[in-house]
Amino acid sequence: MNQPLAYRMRPRNLNEVVGQQHLIGPSKIIWRMVHTKLLSSMILYGPPGTGKTSIASAIAGSTKYAFRQLNAATDSKKQLQIVAEEAKMSGTVVLLLDEIHRLDKTKQDFLLPLLESGQIILIGATTENPYLAINPAIRSRTQIFEVKSLTPQDIKQALQLALKDTERGLGNYQTSLTKNAWQVFTHATNGDLRSSLNGLELAVKSTPKDKDDIIQINSEIASESLQQKTLLTDKNGDDHYDVISAFQKSIRGSDTDAALYYLARLLEGGDLKTAIRRLIVCAYEDIGLANPPVCQRTVTACSAAEKIGLPEARIPLADAVIELCLSPKSNSGILAIDAALEDIRSGKVGQIPDSLKDSHYKGSEKLQHGIGYQYPHDFANDWVAQQYLPDLLQKRQYYQAKTNSKYETNLKKTYDHLHTLQNHTES
Repeated sequence: MNQPLAYRMRPRNLNEVVGQQHLIGPSKIIWRMVHTKLLSSMILYGPPGTGKTSIASAIAGSTKYAFRQLNAATDSKKQLQIVAEEAKMSGTVVLLLDEIHRLDKTKQDFLLPLLESGQIILIGATTENPYLAINPAIRSRTQIFEVKSLTPQDIKQALQLALKDTERGLGNYQTSLTKNAWQVFTHATNGDLRSSLNGLELAVKSTPKDKDDIIQINSEIASESLQQKTLLTDKNGDDHYDVISAFQKSIRGSDTDAALYYLARLLEGGDLKTAIRRLIVCAYEDIGLANPPVCQRTVTACSAAEKIGLPEARIPLADAVIELCLSPKSNSGILAIDAALEDIRSGKVGQIPDSLKDSHYKGSEKLQHGIGYQYPHDFANDWVAQQYLPDLLQKRQYYQAKTNSKYETNLKKTYDHLHTLQNHTES
């Protein structure tokens, strides 16, 4: 069987688990369970590829118990019965049950007495919040542990181990990764180690050796192996996309006549849909906060154009183009969101402050979610200084106001005032 690298590199004991030190680090809760051989059933919840299966496998390996893996959604009660029979004959079995939030009542009723007796140590894995998605009968018989997203450093450590391991990993391949390739593999999967490992394997096994018998992996190969790139099919030739580009750039550059010309080319080609889409994008990308009413009027004009169709659609669209061209411009909105996206894509994610996390469900207080949150409407002027950004990004300012219009100038004054108050209170 051609097992993927992520499967082959599954940890055999707790020492091989990457990340999750708040659970499996020395003297932490799961570490203590294993070292005292006082295992109890548990639910591990967190994003995909972050180590839920790895922890379950490592627990079984560290305790020498038999390890079985089933899926609550696709495996039948009969397969659960097979595991139960094995537990009766050979002693305790560690059962990893994926997608435990999809466990139906029949399977649940079968499992409950086995959990009570300790014949089966259940490790449920789920990406869903167990306090919302898992039946209380199962919750009451398990401990609940949150698995965190892996850091780029965690992922790099796991990839380096895979590249060195000659038995289970890629150690038999002479491989060299550029600095940018490492950046792609450790950052592009957003903490999903499974995807990073399997992408690395594809890159290594699909790349020819160079003249020195070394497999050279660059950032382009890494990106393709992780399937991060989306190819755009040009159905109408390059000129079509050149017209679209020139259309938006003419509006951005306030050249009314050029913008009308390129709008006419799009409409003459029958491409009303593209003209409408591009106009709405232009309104919010290039005019934005300098003139919010014109953005709203553009949406209204585009809606009218869709309803009446060509050739009359040209009339509201022409009005919108003229007004957009002659309006003050501001791209502060797109710059702000792109700056935030850049932080996220470069791995600067950070943990949401516990006080901001969802707390409407029973059990949230056990996770410290929502505790300490101050409701702004209870304070003067409906505002109170408190931390909203993760610690990693606490001083980050994404919005950089433009002052091309009175509207955004006033926004800037309010933003600067609130920012000063917030920083003064925190310092």
